[in-house]
Amino acid sequence: MTVRSQFLKVLQQEDLNFLLTNRVPRRLLTRFMGWFSQIEQPLVRDLSIGAWRFFSDLDLSEAKETQFKSMHDCFIRELRDGARPIDHDPALLVSPCDAIVGACGVVEGTEMIQAKGFPYTLHDLLGDPALVSLYRNGCYATLRLTSSMYHRFHAPHDCRVEEVTYVSGDTWNVNPIALERIEKLFCKNERAIVRTRLAAGGHVVTLVPVAAILVASIRLNFLGAGLDLRQAGTRAIPCDAPFRKGEEMGWFEHGSTIIVFAPDGFELCATVQEGATIRMGQPLMRLP
Repeated sequence: MTVRSQFLKVLQQEDLNFLLTNRVPRRLLTRFMGWFSQIEQPLVRDLSIGAWRFFSDLDLSEAKETQFKSMHDCFIRELRDGARPIDHDPALLVSPCDAIVGACGVVEGTEMIQAKGFPYTLHDLLGDPALVSLYRNGCYATLRLTSSMYHRFHAPHDCRVEEVTYVSGDTWNVNPIALERIEKLFCKNERAIVRTRLAAGGHVVTLVPVAAILVASIRLNFLGAGLDLRQAGTRAIPCDAPFRKGEEMGWFEHGSTIIVFAPDGFELCATVQEGATIRMGQPLMRLP
């Protein structure tokens, strides 16, 4: 067993992992990391990316660029052309991001599962009665981005973004250990509720990017400004931004989770199961 594997094994102990990633000044640490990660000094950049490689399975072989100005520049890297083929079947909604699939399936009335024994409701997460009604008994998928994954997200279908609601919040870790300990965690964290209308059939599909410790701040290309922890409260932003299937919508300044909601009648594709790895552009849900 290598020193790296021994060290990671210690950090993966549940109590220690939860303590180190949650029982700390989360918002302060997150804002500090947002500043530190953008330092463009070569030594800081190289040591930061080196430490990141040590703690994760970071793979840069698909990156469009091989040289980075900072750790942040590496984190929000673009991929080379063709690295993520898009399934253009019009009957399919594709994954907006690379991820590990978390809880997914049918919304039971207005209730979903965060982790075993930890439910939360549409109202807790979305807050909008119209969206709660729309997704009652609908379909959902929780897509968790690990730190080493590609962190840009894309349109799941030809669509138009009609509104974004930004909700300021906490920055709990969103790994499985925290999800099994903190009730309604997604509903506590900073998030953006991105409401889109599909060109095919006019169905409303909503993406909810949720931030986390060290990884807060969500960038949406069509807004022209980041959404971050310096903004308090809830803010609705009307939009009229068209996207083609697979077109980039934005990125996490440092990444987390995206929850996808579709109305009753949509179905998860057979390959979408809890614990499975999915890539941006691969089938996620089937349209009615």
